[in-house]
Amino acid sequence: MLDQYRDAVRLKQYSQHTEKTYVLWVTAYILFHKKCHPKEMGALEIRQFLTRLVAVKNVSASTQNQAPSTILFLYRHMLHIPLDDSSPVECRPEKPKTVPVVLSKDEAKAVISNLSGVYKIVAQIMYGGGLRVIETLRLRVKDIDFANHQIIVRDGKGENDRYTILPDSIIEPLQTHLQRVKMIHEKDLKKGFGSVYMPVALERKCPNASKDWIWQYLFPASSLFVETESKITRRHHCSQSIGLNMSDIFYNIETQKLLVPNATQFEATIRAPRIIVSIPHPQHQ
Repeated sequence: MLDQYRDAVRLKQYSQHTEKTYVLWVTAYILFHKKCHPKEMGALEIRQFLTRLVAVKNVSASTQNQAPSTILFLYRHMLHIPLDDSSPVECRPEKPKTVPVVLSKDEAKAVISNLSGVYKIVAQIMYGGGLRVIETLRLRVKDIDFANHQIIVRDGKGENDRYTILPDSIIEPLQTHLQRVKMIHEKDLKKGFGSVYMPVALERKCPNASKDWIWQYLFPASSLFVETESKITRRHHCSQSIGLNMSDIFYNIETQKLLVPNATQFEATIRAPRIIVSIPHPQHQ
């Protein structure tokens, strides 16, 4: 049944990340009811599952909205069983509106200046170009336009492409970084590898393009992996944990700024290399 569910999700051309999330939630729903088939369950069982998420696991409003979406997809698009408006799936909580705590320009620069290597380049692209974590990690060599000082973001939010700026300050270190990436790619080619993931339609049309330099990821993973479906050995982009480290660093410092507004020094120690950033408070200047 889960294989059929995956196929239904893929027909809608949802991302692999969305597909994985949907399958995990539906699996949790089925296991919660001791592997009972969804056709034999209805509004009562859905309500019991969602109630447990809120009452026992105390999930956030965004998670509480995500779980019903996966179940709604299961009944509407795979089982073709309609759910009426009174169904608990239709009762979603409103996501609370919060005021973000944003680092100033000088504070963000202070954080970035304390980074090094790939962490620094990722942070500069995210901050300078306004990219999300996964958008940055999915960048390929062809997406960087040095001549026009711009970055092409493919399949962004809503599966839309867009242009954004390539900061002047990052051009030289990024070119140096690309030289190292090219050396890795050339070594892979000599060993008979050098392939990266390609969009399915394009891979059928241009089967050798996956080894072309322009299609290589800007931030390649440190090791090769065997693709589950095709059994092809490829090099994917680096783990999303690197980007999440960056998000955690900024979030950690923003939280400290909120809790201790008069602090003269903020410290981030989450997974990434230890960072200590001295930021004078305006009242102290």
